[in-house]
Amino acid sequence: MKSLLSINLNKIALLRNQRDVGYPCPVAAGRAILAAGADGLTIHPRPDQRHIRYNDAYEIDKMLRDDGYYSRNIELNIEGNPFDDFMKICRDIKPQQVTLVPDDPMAATSDSGWDVFASEARLRPIITELKSYGCRVALFMDYDSENSMAKVKNIGSDRIELYTGPYAAGFDGDNKVAIMAQYIKTANMAHVNGLGVNAGHDLTIENLPYFKSSIKYLDEVSIGHAFTADALYMGFDTAVKSYLNSLSR
Repeated sequence: MKSLLSINLNKIALLRNQRDVGYPCPVAAGRAILAAGADGLTIHPRPDQRHIRYNDAYEIDKMLRDDGYYSRNIELNIEGNPFDDFMKICRDIKPQQVTLVPDDPMAATSDSGWDVFASEARLRPIITELKSYGCRVALFMDYDSENSMAKVKNIGSDRIELYTGPYAAGFDGDNKVAIMAQYIKTANMAHVNGLGVNAGHDLTIENLPYFKSSIKYLDEVSIGHAFTADALYMGFDTAVKSYLNSLSR
């Protein structure tokens, strides 16, 4: 099956935020990335606005509307911990997809998935609200959470996003196959329970083909840090095409 490529704009925004000059512009970057063939954009507005700022979310949504991308099935994926400010953005924009991530506000980056059994009371009404706006909802989940898939479905989620940090960390090691086997179990169990499967975190041009070829059901990958690093050397157009090529092998 074809897997879609969503590019995360956070690190472009982080570079912008280092100087009070307004560039590089996440909106302009998003436009260039989509022109190169990406299937969608991802943003992760955190409470401290260290990279994507709240106003960026609205400006990116406006660009997608004004340029006609939504009518061409290009999607905006907004991910993050569903605090009040995050939920307001989702309520206002009503993106095609919302990925809920249990990241601590002080964490450098997302580093673990949901314990859906412990978080059911919090997640269930949030998922219900988001779906009432027409949003597809995905939950960020650990690679060894196959026993949670029935609960993920039960509380209303449409998809999971597999946290691929452990896969990337072990990609060059002897236990790559064993780690991948666990991802396969979780992805297959998600499919059995009627859930779509996304993936993201530390995916690169080099490690993406093996992951894609191993996961039979993979709807979408979200890539930001490695893409931004590669784009510094390649430019947006070549970087997008390189990731699309890796995803199609």
